[in-house]
Amino acid sequence: MSGSVFAGFAPWQQRIYGQASAALDAGRLGHALLFAGPAQLGKRAVAQRMAQRVLCEQRGADGEPCGQCRGCRLFEAGTHPDYQFISFIPNKEGTRLRTEIIIEQVRELSQRLALTPQYGGAQVAIIDPADAINHAASNALLKTLEEPVAGRYLWLVSAHPSRLSATIRSRCQKLEFRLPPPEEAVAWLRARGHAAAAANEALDAARGHPGLAHEWLLGSGMALRREVASDLAKLGRGEATVADTAQRWAADDDLGLRLRHAADLALAEAGRLTDPARARRLAEWFDRANQVRDLLRTTVRADLAVVELLLAWRGSGAAAAASGGSRG
Repeated sequence: MSGSVFAGFAPWQQRIYGQASAALDAGRLGHALLFAGPAQLGKRAVAQRMAQRVLCEQRGADGEPCGQCRGCRLFEAGTHPDYQFISFIPNKEGTRLRTEIIIEQVRELSQRLALTPQYGGAQVAIIDPADAINHAASNALLKTLEEPVAGRYLWLVSAHPSRLSATIRSRCQKLEFRLPPPEEAVAWLRARGHAAAAANEALDAARGHPGLAHEWLLGSGMALRREVASDLAKLGRGEATVADTAQRWAADDDLGLRLRHAADLALAEAGRLTDPARARRLAEWFDRANQVRDLLRTTVRADLAVVELLLAWRGSGAAAAASGGSRG
């Protein structure tokens, strides 16, 4: 790894940062990068640290930003004139953030990248989440990617790179974040103060994702998972009604996470079953639960979609799935 390890990074972040730093120092860093991988693995943090490394005026012998020069001070204050961070902006009414990155944002970015850097070094622009770029903005971005200028860096951050056009992906050098080995993830969670048993339970629930496991342990994610398992078991045994359960699930901001937990619990139980027909029904319900999660981004009434989903659960005779999943 080139340079020193940045103390604030998890091991998987350090690996990508070291790879990118070595490429930068060797003059092999492409002007367009795609930081890709699951959400909550620290992609943006690595991209921003790389941006500061590029814009620092007095890098140390190890290549790390000095933290003291004009460039570093402006970067840390969020006012560096040669750095742009593009994400969601308010809608015209100013009532909420848009859910897309629009063409006006990309045009402004392109215009600024065409200018000479104010401090004579380089310019860096980061788009996060890049997969939220709409069609018109995507076409405008492609023109910028196809006309690289020396010293201008355009970096895309995405948890869903497949949503980007194939042409945009082909123009970018990819830095891929992957889930770390379980032992590394557990060690990282333990270092953040989580007990071993809780860390292992949460990591298993999060399918090996340490960022999600950490979030669920800090908040109510794991308690919510146990509540979902209990609800599904009660539905299966006829001890709760579909209408009441659906209404409670849809009444707060946790419905998406409840559905994720429900789907995962069903899939985990399907993997333990020896009855192929029953396992198939649970796998089908897993798909259906994820489809309802996708519907939450539309105008479909969430409570009605959840009622249908829970009716299907009760009808599948899946009481044992939830009681099995509630073991953790």
